[in-house]
Amino acid sequence: MHAAVTTPRIRSITEIDVSGKTVLVRADLNVPMRRKEVADATRLERILPTIRYLVARKSRVVLLSHLGRPSGRETELSLAPVARRLGDMLREVPVSFVPDCIGKTARERLARMAPGEVAVLENVRFYEGEENDDLEFAGQLASLGQIYVNDAFSCAHRAHSSTHAIARYLPACAGLSMQAELAALAAALEQPKRPVAALVGGAKVSTKLAVLENLIAKVDALVIGGGMANTFLLAQGKAVGKSLAEPALVETARRIMAVAEGRGCEVVLPTDVVVADAFEAGARPAVTSVDGVPADRMILDVGPRSAESLRIRLSRLSTLLWNGPLGAFEIEPFGAATFALARAASELTRAGRLVTVAGGGDTVAALNAAGATDGFTYVSTAGGAFLEWLEGKTLPGVAALAESATTTTPRH
Repeated sequence: MHAAVTTPRIRSITEIDVSGKTVLVRADLNVPMRRKEVADATRLERILPTIRYLVARKSRVVLLSHLGRPSGRETELSLAPVARRLGDMLREVPVSFVPDCIGKTARERLARMAPGEVAVLENVRFYEGEENDDLEFAGQLASLGQIYVNDAFSCAHRAHSSTHAIARYLPACAGLSMQAELAALAAALEQPKRPVAALVGGAKVSTKLAVLENLIAKVDALVIGGGMANTFLLAQGKAVGKSLAEPALVETARRIMAVAEGRGCEVVLPTDVVVADAFEAGARPAVTSVDGVPADRMILDVGPRSAESLRIRLSRLSTLLWNGPLGAFEIEPFGAATFALARAASELTRAGRLVTVAGGGDTVAALNAAGATDGFTYVSTAGGAFLEWLEGKTLPGVAALAESATTTTPRH
């Protein structure tokens, strides 16, 4: 039996009358910057549907976000350049930047907004109260609007004023991007079409222990790749040469495999691997059985037989959850297994035969490198929030929306 989990009831932006209202939207505008310009606008693209939904209803849209980890007010971490880029992306909508996020300046600038306009407030982390989940600071933010919308799942694991405490003061709901994310995650783990498998890769077991322990109770098969697989191979008594591994966690790996077996979850490890004498461009790869890894070589990818076996397994699945690469995909040719499986999953998804949900920084980079991202059912740009969700944790930002949905009047 696999444990069932249910996402708490959360109001959607489509269930609240936003027409003509001033709506505070917590967005994730924490984008990579280069020379004071936005280097990657992926997160900005995710917020556009919610902005356009509100603008179409003549709302005054006020965006809240952080950028980086400032210590006080740091001009190089101002959201002004992000506001400019957002304005370029929303050509049909006036976008202004407000050089503060609370106080007289913010109030006066927002009072001049016309219906259907967008304003980006300055970095909320310029104030100490933000990361302290300070109620007073949250109240100052809330005083600027009439409705609160959280559209930043990637920040939902933080109990900060603009993601958590603010929901005490205003009617709160999820934006379209947050809604899509929660629906995709529910489809992958709460009530998935079975059989369901999780592919978990990455360098170290220690960083994914809670993930593995949570998933073995929920999936039919757990595919372990990356450096993590080496520790599990050690636990099976295999020699892994100079490979990245965590010998101190061998007993933990054995326990995870035993618990998985007891719960009817198959743990899938490679039977052949790609090895090289160094993790660097130009290293000469060789394929070997996991029973014959040379002492002077390191495992850098899943082997072709294992990759083909995984591809066949995919064709028998209904749902796949993916977090982490199978190998060291950053250097050629050690991304072969990851790329082949990503493309196969993408093709099955496009054919309507597989539901695929992926997330995590390395995962997104690997899927992009494989040219497979667009084929997946859903790809989460969230890092920490996605990982904590995989661990089965309650995310403060989601919990705040759920609590607001059961509260008839905002609490002050």
